[in-house]
Amino acid sequence: MKTLTVDIAVIGGGAAGLGAAARCAKAGKKTLLLERLSRPGGVLMQCIHSGFGIHRFNEELTGPEYAGRVLKQAQESGVEIMLSATVMQLSSDENSRTLTVYSRECGVVIVKAQAVILAMGCRERCRGNLGIPGERTAGIFNAGLAQKLLNEEGLIPGTKAVIAGSGDIGLIMARRLSWCGVKVEAVIEIMPYPAGLSRNIAQCLEDFGIPLLLSHTLTGIYGKERVEYVTIAPLVDGSPDLAREKKIECDTVLFSVGLVPENELSRACGIEINPVTNGAKVDGHLMTSVPGIFACGNVLHVHDLVDFVSDEADRAADNAVAFVDNRISGESTVPVSAGENLRYVVPDKVCSSSENHFYMRAATVMDKAVLKVTDSQGNVVFSKNLMYVKPAEMISVSFDCGCAEKLNFVLEKR
Repeated sequence: MKTLTVDIAVIGGGAAGLGAAARCAKAGKKTLLLERLSRPGGVLMQCIHSGFGIHRFNEELTGPEYAGRVLKQAQESGVEIMLSATVMQLSSDENSRTLTVYSRECGVVIVKAQAVILAMGCRERCRGNLGIPGERTAGIFNAGLAQKLLNEEGLIPGTKAVIAGSGDIGLIMARRLSWCGVKVEAVIEIMPYPAGLSRNIAQCLEDFGIPLLLSHTLTGIYGKERVEYVTIAPLVDGSPDLAREKKIECDTVLFSVGLVPENELSRACGIEINPVTNGAKVDGHLMTSVPGIFACGNVLHVHDLVDFVSDEADRAADNAVAFVDNRISGESTVPVSAGENLRYVVPDKVCSSSENHFYMRAATVMDKAVLKVTDSQGNVVFSKNLMYVKPAEMISVSFDCGCAEKLNFVLEKR
């Protein structure tokens, strides 16, 4: 059994992990990045479409190109990268954090770190999470799996597809399948509005004439050896109207129904989890409820753009470095809550009398909204006019909290 001692250990080698590790190492800290796959880059490596890096690098990149940029930064900064290495256990005491790692090359490795950054990303929800009735037959994929099969292994998943859910991966796969000659019959969405970015609705559905059926749900998947057809129905008061159920012939069903942060390690370590985001509860330093353990990227809350993942990774890295140097100033004691028309706000608490950065998602579509932040006395401490908000697109603001003892965020019509 091998033991390594480092200043900072980063778990996960996607955009968040690579960016955070690079920044820690550049600050002079001995940094170890642990990635369970055989190569770094995470899900970016299968995202061969463009649209990444517009904010971060001021140019439009593909997923692999973006991953290559942040990997180069990590390597040039002196990050030690351990691939095919799975963190099986994470524990913490007053002086250090301990990681038990199973490595293909080194066997069992014990890593002692002064600080840990969680950057494990997220996974897709699947048919089993939704309880869609019907046959258990071939031809049913998560959208991300179909993307990997097609973009990395050159395998076309079928000839005629229906996509359940209008998440961004599903929208992008609708376009990708169309380019390969696969007929996409429809995208089915249970909500009355799309779950993906507006640009993906336009570029991936409207440009290809693919129908988007809002307020609809799959009521069954049928076939013998492979999918032969699905049934769908419109929703009335949240329940399928079976009197208007219809059949769509297809041989492939893709599910794009949301992402779940990978927080099994976090829970086992005793880190408090936010029930709305399914990510860790963090303070204004992006530190979890366990001192010395920080979180960023999609393991904290699901982002809409990888550029924002990298920005958050920078903040987590800066705070992890400050923690190692005993420079964390100010205790996060001001609770943050999401009020009317908001699903969540991150972080969960912040420091008073300092500028803090907040991410949040709207709970509904709204034109000409105003974001208001009030203190415990109802005084408005911050407001911002927004032309348009929707659940698919994050809202990001920074402001000085002043002497507020509590912050409540709401979205209102102007």
